Amino acid sequence: MKPTLLLLHGALGSPDTQKPLAGLLATDFDVKMLAFAGHGGKEVQPDTFTLPHFAGEVLTFLAEHEVGPTHVFGYSMGGYAALLAATQEPARFASISTLGTKLDWSPESAAAETRFLDPEKILAKVPAFAETLRQRHAPADWAAVLRATAALMTAAGARPPLTTEALAALPVPVQLLVGDADHTAGSPTGRALAARLPRARFELLLATGHPLEQANPELLAARIRDFALGNPGKKG
Repeated sequence: MKPTLLLLHGALGSPDTQKPLAGLLATDFDVKMLAFAGHGGKEVQPDTFTLPHFAGEVLTFLAEHEVGPTHVFGYSMGGYAALLAATQEPARFASISTLGTKLDWSPESAAAETRFLDPEKILAKVPAFAETLRQRHAPADWAAVLRATAALMTAAGARPPLTTEALAALPVPVQLLVGDADHTAGSPTGRALAARLPRARFELLLATGHPLEQANPELLAARIRDFALGNPGKKG
């Protein structure tokens, strides 16, 4: 029986964005995915469009679908939700791999990220991306998804849900992957926070930016597979 691997999408994403990766991992895992509240066509509601709520959705999914510890991969925001969930109920996680997950939220970094989330500017300057978001989140309003994401980031910057103390006490094996050209997640402060995790390894992926599409899918799948099925937890 194959172990389960739960894939978690990033901000502005949906399970569809994870399908190529799921296909590469299906031989070794029973791959499952979920859409966070307000994504992939779900109604956008401010009270459920938060990192703590997304972490709760991960825990609910695992409680309802899995009988034992589960491997999880989260891209960007999905990785943050997985880590936050694991600090609350670590026994539900066999391992966590993340890509492009920003750990060092602050008011300044949140402001830097949210300036790219103006629906009118996106529609005017990159209409093709606006159309992608419209199709990805229909029948929900793609502009509402952008505004809710900006509010989520602002809240994370004001009071990061993941504390240094919680990360330092996390007993779950964690693999933190960051692209060497990722200006969102890559920072000395973020790497210092990653070093606080007691059972973590950190790796830079060469010639890789923040968007999931810029990662080499075969390499990413191999890293996830090897960490989950190998001997995770060594410091890197």
